[in-house]
Amino acid sequence: MESRQEQAEKRGRAERLKQARKQAGKGSYRKLATNYGWNENTYKSHESGANGFTVTDARRYAKVFKVSFEWLYFGTGEMHDTDTAPPKVDDIPLISFVSAGQLTDQTEVTDLDHYPTVAAIDLPQGKWIALRVEGDSMNKISPPDSVIFVNLSDRRLVPNACYVVADERGAATYKRYRPNDDPPFQPASYHDVPPPAMNGTVRVIGRVRRTVLDV
Repeated sequence: MESRQEQAEKRGRAERLKQARKQAGKGSYRKLATNYGWNENTYKSHESGANGFTVTDARRYAKVFKVSFEWLYFGTGEMHDTDTAPPKVDDIPLISFVSAGQLTDQTEVTDLDHYPTVAAIDLPQGKWIALRVEGDSMNKISPPDSVIFVNLSDRRLVPNACYVVADERGAATYKRYRPNDDPPFQPASYHDVPPPAMNGTVRVIGRVRRTVLDV
């Protein structure tokens, strides 16, 4: 479920996309679809705000309409600003903790394309997922409703680093690794939160490398 912040961002992007199309004078939706190979209904859903569009879509639209990508996607600067040297922006699949628990067998992780995405700037090399934090067990690092970025390719345990792990039932949790504690995956909370009760072998899904909270 989208947060209010995400809904507001989607509406803002849709409105800027409409402004960009109108000022470009490129013709009707059908003409755009014909000239640029777009799906007419998909584009309409992006402009109406019914569906959000990705970083890749935004770069394509910005190029055609001759507007600033940073303005179109992030709402920064002015419509016709010259974009700075573009950062590396990736569309990371945003999944649930329930779905994360199914990723314990890394060899089976092949296709995450059907999930909604969240943009991330300059992530290092890796295979990434994003998760929205629920609860306050890690609020010293990641407050509730923040988004964490998890590298599925990085499962090497480092003391005091943070990981998403799952037990044999596939129940996933986000905790800090404390090898001298029992259990070794512990909360990092301002509240008195007990460590997770995990059944059987604990598998590392990936290391948490970034946490983001919109304000």
